Amino acid sequence: MHHATSLAPRAMLTVEEQQAKVSAAARPLRAEAVPIALAAGRTLADDVRARVDVPLFDNSAMDGYAVIFADVEAATAEHPAELRVIADLPAGSCEEPELRPGLAARIMTGAPVPRTATVVVPFEHTRDGLQAWDAPAIVTTAPAREGAHIRRRGEELRAGEVVAPAGTVLGPLQLTAIAATGIDTVQVRRRPRVAVISTGTELAAPGADLARGQIPESNSVLLASMCAEAGADVISVDTVTDEDAAFTALVDRALHSGRVDVVVTSGGVSAGAHEVVKNVLRDRIEFVAVAMQPGRPQAFGRIDDALIFGLPGNPASVAASFEAFVRPALLALQGREPLQRPMIRLTTTAGWRSPAGRQQYVPVALDRSDPAAWAVHPAAADGSSGAHLAAGLARADAYAVVPAEVSAVAAGDLVDVMLLS
Repeated sequence: MHHATSLAPRAMLTVEEQQAKVSAAARPLRAEAVPIALAAGRTLADDVRARVDVPLFDNSAMDGYAVIFADVEAATAEHPAELRVIADLPAGSCEEPELRPGLAARIMTGAPVPRTATVVVPFEHTRDGLQAWDAPAIVTTAPAREGAHIRRRGEELRAGEVVAPAGTVLGPLQLTAIAATGIDTVQVRRRPRVAVISTGTELAAPGADLARGQIPESNSVLLASMCAEAGADVISVDTVTDEDAAFTALVDRALHSGRVDVVVTSGGVSAGAHEVVKNVLRDRIEFVAVAMQPGRPQAFGRIDDALIFGLPGNPASVAASFEAFVRPALLALQGREPLQRPMIRLTTTAGWRSPAGRQQYVPVALDRSDPAAWAVHPAAADGSSGAHLAAGLARADAYAVVPAEVSAVAAGDLVDVMLLS
């Protein structure tokens, strides 16, 4: 990489400084009790502790015979041990047969092991395998040890121990583990409620006939889907012209509804003559320049109980700004850790220029063809990396994050890559 000598102008905040402001304002929302059937994607507000031992009782890890170890410890194919079977124990059985020397119980995986049994012999280690339960068990292979193939009560987790800590995002594996410990309801953070407002007189609905000067509106689609992916409830999505009164009405509706935790706007925050977000909110939230590309103009603040984000208007700028500032805030409101996407260092197969003094976010496509050596290349078809590149986002599944002091990236360089999935 080529390192430039100039640093970010002092008038610009670093990405980290702006993130710190957002982080200081984004405190976790209140907790609520939710049945586990409805808790997928939610974030635990408290540690979940097991209600019962796991396993709940000594149980068989194999289909086979519960026996006394001394009866089978010398068994071989030439000198098998023959035992009389006195019981059949399927999973869910509540029987408790008493084993004495020379006796066995046929047992299935998950069934309670009789207290007098000291080992389970799999069917594979018997002469005839699975057969009528009252036929003799002829053991041809001695168990490796006493207690083999018995899962002991509580060996995985004891009642009262932590199954999943606060801050855990509840996916299928986590919910399964919680259910297995006897829990049916969990305390999770409330989902952040978000209002999305896309500004611009030039915007038309994506399927509409376009007059001269109009473009299809895409930022509301982008923001609504990104907010939902981050665990938020998007309660309103609006597009509005660059008229102060129209924008003011939407903001007031969102704030006065009493339901909104976050308002995210796009467009109207830079230095033009018709910057509607800045015109309306300049005295209520802070408008700054951040040393990043794309996404230099940013607005952020709190009005009443709602966090307000004013993002630039270009879709690529919106996407990068969301990753840098909005997504971490939505995660923080849910009590999640970590707040940032995972980062890895990968080789880039193509180079590009990077603006000196600004941290650059370049949409890149991952090349996974060599599992041992992933690589990346710019997602835009022409290999460029500007803020205006909306269509190229379709090919992106990561961002290359280039430090502010780097002015050029060359093919073969290692770059920091933010994974999006």
